[in-house]
Amino acid sequence: MTHSMSRRDALRFATLAAATVAFSPMGLAEEVKKKIPIGLELYSVRSELPKDFTGVIEAIGKMGYEGVEFAGYHLWDKKPVELRKLLDDNGLKCCGTHTPLITLEGDNLKKTADLHHTLGNKFLICPSLSAKDAAGWEFLAKKFNDIAARAKEFGMVVGYHSHASDYKKFDGKTAWEIFFDNTHPEVVHQLDTGNALDGGADPLTLIKRYPGRTKTTHIKEHGGAVGAPVGEGTIDWKPLLEAYQTVGGTEWYIIEHETGKVPLESVKSSLINFRKLSQ
Repeated sequence: MTHSMSRRDALRFATLAAATVAFSPMGLAEEVKKKIPIGLELYSVRSELPKDFTGVIEAIGKMGYEGVEFAGYHLWDKKPVELRKLLDDNGLKCCGTHTPLITLEGDNLKKTADLHHTLGNKFLICPSLSAKDAAGWEFLAKKFNDIAARAKEFGMVVGYHSHASDYKKFDGKTAWEIFFDNTHPEVVHQLDTGNALDGGADPLTLIKRYPGRTKTTHIKEHGGAVGAPVGEGTIDWKPLLEAYQTVGGTEWYIIEHETGKVPLESVKSSLINFRKLSQ
């Protein structure tokens, strides 16, 4: 009898403890918050890569970045397997690529997918699109739905990256909204915080408007001194980071800094600052 009561008490205590953790603010915060890795868009160091590609990649790894996103298909005279080894040796993953629309169309899609299987990347992001009217953006959306369905067969996902011009309005609706309102949920909503603000859009509203679709996002500063690293401009990062965590479905933060006089110093400062902000 005593042993039976002891087991019952133990079970009751365990249930109470679990409930306390689950419903306490600290327990809830710990449960919700996830570790989102931080990568670097290599366009940030475009002036340094031609000088010493291997050395720059090594430096990025030593800074503590967890991944890199390529801008275009210049592999710097390295075969994909060599590039993958360089990333692996420096503790880096390929967290995406910016690749022109033509590389995602027709027979090119399989070639692109094969390359990125080698690099260990699944995110194929188109960096630029244009159309003269709303109908043109709807046509591009349909095209991306078709590409996304084919890409899925190759284990890839496709997406679109924002620039300020994407927030031009057609009959009261931005090109960005027309495109993403007409694409399937699988098409990645690669919001760029700085570019969105440059175009007059609100990044927070957009993350919430397309829940679960901001799989990768560009962390770019806005305002402040010319060339200000991430964390030293005017963006209020706290609500954005909360939205990425809770509704964005975000798998990668990708820092991009385009205007620093000493690029490697700028991206290092951006990483240090952003880590503090995202803790």
